[in-house]
Amino acid sequence: MTLKLTVIGTGYLGATHAAAMAELGFEVLGLDIDPAKIEALSAGRVPMYEPGLDELLARHVAGIEGATGRLRFTTSWQEVAEFGDVHFVCVNTPQKHGEYACDMSYVDAAIESLAPHLTRPALVVGKSTVPVGSAARLADRIAELAPAGQAAELAWNPEFLREGFAVEDTLHPDRIVVGVRSERAEKLLREVYATPVTAGTPFVVADYATAELVKNAANSFLSTKISFINAMAEVCEAAGGDVVKLAEAIGHDERIGHKFLRAGIGFGGGCLPKDIRAFMARAGELGADQALTFLREVDSINMRRRGHMVELAREACGGGFLGKRIAVLGASFKPDSDDVRDSPALNVAGQIHLQGGQVTVYDPKGMDNAAKLFPTLGYAPTALDAVRGAHVVLHLTEWREFRDLDPAALGEAAAERRILDGRNALDPALWRGAGWVFRAMGRPLA
Repeated sequence: MTLKLTVIGTGYLGATHAAAMAELGFEVLGLDIDPAKIEALSAGRVPMYEPGLDELLARHVAGIEGATGRLRFTTSWQEVAEFGDVHFVCVNTPQKHGEYACDMSYVDAAIESLAPHLTRPALVVGKSTVPVGSAARLADRIAELAPAGQAAELAWNPEFLREGFAVEDTLHPDRIVVGVRSERAEKLLREVYATPVTAGTPFVVADYATAELVKNAANSFLSTKISFINAMAEVCEAAGGDVVKLAEAIGHDERIGHKFLRAGIGFGGGCLPKDIRAFMARAGELGADQALTFLREVDSINMRRRGHMVELAREACGGGFLGKRIAVLGASFKPDSDDVRDSPALNVAGQIHLQGGQVTVYDPKGMDNAAKLFPTLGYAPTALDAVRGAHVVLHLTEWREFRDLDPAALGEAAAERRILDGRNALDPALWRGAGWVFRAMGRPLA
């Protein structure tokens, strides 16, 4: 009999996972405690911008004409428990307010709500990013609360999604990691992921702690690589070097590679910053804090890049922001996403605004979310409108739309042709050829 799956939490991770599992042929029931979110998803409306997700939902949500009907949504814990053989927990694990540590309240609440309804054999699968040791604690709690007792098991299956590529990463992952305590749990997860595994995706079986640490370690490594090249950008600026050429040269070393070696204003979003801080906090609790002290410098370099961009903008404005108009191209923390959580672009825009600059922001997808978070900033419907009358233009999110802009047309609208490339994604020769004073982080002035 084909397994029936449930997905608890229908945010960015959960909505994508639910739709992808339906695409793989499973009957799926998604749960969220927010009735408005359930209503939207049941109508096939995506709660966030993620390329390909709206089409995936339309193919499978019950009640939509032409859909398979394999995907439904509910707010009922009892319905979820009765329906599912495998329950994926995909709720948020944000940073605790005023601390580095991870807030486990949403995960704990999900387990406390689900487990009392588990009256038959079931596998609960955590996908959220959690501090190492959480799975063992949650497994004990499920055993205490579930009427099925030991027949209600826990596994840990960390997600490795990249915003903007989440659908592809779920359907065709580069690896699947599962932390299990029984052959039955491994067998069920091999059945769930049979399609990608058959296609060649590696399936790594580990214990709970290792499965939890894989996600922490991966995000820490990526963060370190980004901050490394940004540190090199600081040295290049001091020495007159070119960080883009430096990254190109070292990237040819197959031990290093080219990915994540683009210097700029640093990383943000809802994962990397809070995950490395939570990892440091957990290491401290375990008495292994010295092992991760380097992550403090990684975090420091990352945050320093935002302040450096503000200083470059102040310099471009002649030493002060009062009476100056600044156009900011980009609000989301990365392209192909509307996620503005801990966005370096918005952080820079907000700092300049607080220091007296008249800031106007444009982003292809992140405008609504940005306006909720920073309502005092100005927002424009197009890049051209944002640049109109600007004394300095800041390129802070590397959308393709911005790479394709016509520097000459923008120059006609701007008060002064000055642009700072905070992502090293624009062509300096093209912009300078159109009369712009062009500066990029870690690169020569001319």
